[in-house]
Amino acid sequence: MAQEEVVINAQKRTVKGKQVGSLRRQGQLPGVIYGRHLESFPIQMDAKESSSIINRLTPSSLITIDVAGEKHAAILRDKQKDVINGKLLHVDFLAVSLTEKLRTQVSIELVGKAPVSDLPDTVIVQSLNELEVECFPQDLPETIKVDISVLKTLEDVVTVGDIDLGSKIEVLTDKDEIVVATTYVAQEAEPEAVAGGEAEPEVLEKGKKPEEKEE
Repeated sequence: MAQEEVVINAQKRTVKGKQVGSLRRQGQLPGVIYGRHLESFPIQMDAKESSSIINRLTPSSLITIDVAGEKHAAILRDKQKDVINGKLLHVDFLAVSLTEKLRTQVSIELVGKAPVSDLPDTVIVQSLNELEVECFPQDLPETIKVDISVLKTLEDVVTVGDIDLGSKIEVLTDKDEIVVATTYVAQEAEPEAVAGGEAEPEVLEKGKKPEEKEE
């Protein structure tokens, strides 16, 4: 399923270095766009408008950066956030060509309900969180959905080879790797109860060693 076009409006940025702080105070989000066929250049965007879009993107979301009418297909490569308030401080975009295949990681999202999870003391274990794929940027899925309703017994697993992404996407991750499986939850053993209540401590007769016998 093709991704819906997402557009972020931007302008070329002339403010750099320590002066970028003043740019943020004016409600602008600084960033940079670069690519194999594009000389990198700094950009700025409306912080409120762009942040609402960027915070919803995955690393494989294809977007359009509109720089004063010049459009660039791109994916989000990096974002820096304020550790205190969580606001975006800076973003990096990788410009991509729609006519060249791209290798990237796509996040895995588990969907459905595993019947095996109804068994006592079982837990679903996700071993892989993303797959490496190669395809044209416009064919990139935002996430890869893996249906876990096939997990009916403790022996059932989902491997990379079980995932079908169609003919347009080549999966580069080893097909034998396990994506999700089921295991038991370890339970702590209950302490054994002593028959007849707590055992009385053995009392030795005063002045007699335990190994001594009466004659």
